[in-house]
Amino acid sequence: MTAMRPAAPDAEFPGIISRFTNTLFGWVPQSLTMLVVRVALALPFWYSGLTKWDGFLTLSFGAKTLFAEEYRLHIFGSEIPFPMPDLFATLAGIGEVTFPVLLVLGIGARYAALALIGMTLIVQLTEPDGWAIHLTWLAMELAIVTFGPGKIALDYVLRLDRPAKG
Repeated sequence: MTAMRPAAPDAEFPGIISRFTNTLFGWVPQSLTMLVVRVALALPFWYSGLTKWDGFLTLSFGAKTLFAEEYRLHIFGSEIPFPMPDLFATLAGIGEVTFPVLLVLGIGARYAALALIGMTLIVQLTEPDGWAIHLTWLAMELAIVTFGPGKIALDYVLRLDRPAKG
């Protein structure tokens, strides 16, 4: 019969760290975290979208002017004007007021976040010096696409986005 040796003193160390971490941070539900991420991501897009409209379906003169005369796509060291600036201004305006609402409500949240990834990439090409905030948006968008909106979302309540069982 083999005698059992006592566990090494530091064998308990990872367990202690795990228990401490769970005690310190375990009280924050993932669903609450995802709600905060969704709202935090929605706000800058929503506020930007509001500046693009003068009324219901009336794109502002300023939005049209920015896309036609001011904004440029910075690609491979070149500054390229937006093709079809009125169309891009309209699409940006629609996206910036629609996707944030979907995110906050948590309906089609993964798809809204995926669409915002595309918008963020275009914004990055337009304003390359804003990479720090754009990277933050991208991290939040990827978190929503990867983990879903959480349980505090219409997607979950309506059973539209629940993890597969089994």
